[in-house]
Amino acid sequence: MRTTFLFSLLLVISTGLFAQKIPSAESQIKTAVLAAPEEFREGAKVYGYDTNGGWTVLREGNNEMVCIASDPKRDGFSASCYHKELEPFMERGRELTREGKSFEEIFETREKEVKEGKLQMPKDGVTLFVLSADKEDYDPEKGAVQNTNFRYVVYIPYATVESTGLPLKPQAPGMPWIMDPGTHRAHIMITPPPKNKD
Repeated sequence: MRTTFLFSLLLVISTGLFAQKIPSAESQIKTAVLAAPEEFREGAKVYGYDTNGGWTVLREGNNEMVCIASDPKRDGFSASCYHKELEPFMERGRELTREGKSFEEIFETREKEVKEGKLQMPKDGVTLFVLSADKEDYDPEKGAVQNTNFRYVVYIPYATVESTGLPLKPQAPGMPWIMDPGTHRAHIMITPPPKNKD
């Protein structure tokens, strides 16, 4: 009985400690939208985490951009923003992840569903912006992040090396290249070299 009580107490304490590490909604929104181009930040929809670490909508949006706050369970900072036409693709990925599916299973499921017309992908190229920083450069309580680096992903479903003229790997720093060519997830990767820290 005592062991059960102590275990329950430790569970409550550990849960409480984790909950305290979740940045405020204001802080999450402030840093999440930094991944978006400036003109889209104010009206972007923002997903993030509630006080228990659960996935939630932190702010509804009124423009083309959807942003994701940095996951408090992971070290460092990584926020992303993408065009709303990617939302069905992204949400399906989140659903399959919650079901415990592997990366390969998620890829195969979405590929099949896109081909069957069950899952819609953007007809034109749309962009995902990813902003990251090291743990020591991120203050979640203040909603401050510095020494950030961008990565850009332009989704162009079923594009190929031949249709884009892009290589399968970068041949110079920051050079665009194509990943997953010929599939629903075909995308151009652009990763500028990291900036030197101050």
